[in-house]
Amino acid sequence: MLSITLPAGAFLTAWGFLAMNVATPGPNVLNTIALAIGSGRRAGLGAALGTALGITVWSLGMVLGVSALLATVPVARTAMTLVAIVLLLWFSSRYLRAARSGLIARRRREPPAPAGRSGVSLQGGLLRSLSILLANPKALTTWLTLTAIFPVARAETGDVALLCLGACAIAGGIHALYALAFSTPPAARAFLRAAPLINLGVGLFFGGFALALAISLARPI
Repeated sequence: MLSITLPAGAFLTAWGFLAMNVATPGPNVLNTIALAIGSGRRAGLGAALGTALGITVWSLGMVLGVSALLATVPVARTAMTLVAIVLLLWFSSRYLRAARSGLIARRRREPPAPAGRSGVSLQGGLLRSLSILLANPKALTTWLTLTAIFPVARAETGDVALLCLGACAIAGGIHALYALAFSTPPAARAFLRAAPLINLGVGLFFGGFALALAISLARPI
């Protein structure tokens, strides 16, 4: 039987970071909403399943790869923490810029709903979402940051399995909610109107997270 050795806080921190990245408006979120509007909730749920599968591939590949790296080069942990700080600051600045642009655009006009994509089946939605996620550079930077936040070097097989299962459930669940809740143009427009405030909150959170990591790195052991 697989055992869980890491504290709950390690998983909650990693999952919280992932959830914020998955939930914020981006190519995958807009794809899920567009499919739900144009081809119905079944296609949108296919996109949610594709997102869950793509996140699972990224999580297994990155966690196992980083685990092997840390076992070979222990000092890489400090380097990865520095990388995480830089990436968090980059994420923060990107979301804050998106929030500013969104607030300016919202004052000028109502945000349009994403153009619906018609004639897409559940399987088509799955494959479309999976291809977008696997080719998305944001996914790579997200998992580079997450593997620096999560204590990969101390993780046992059960910890890795739980992390990946949780990531899969979170990503798929968020996109399934989007497919069900925002499958009509008015609902999608309401979501997009709220997007600048979502981006603002996420940007501030990531900036604070980077500061906390920097403080922990500077603190003497």
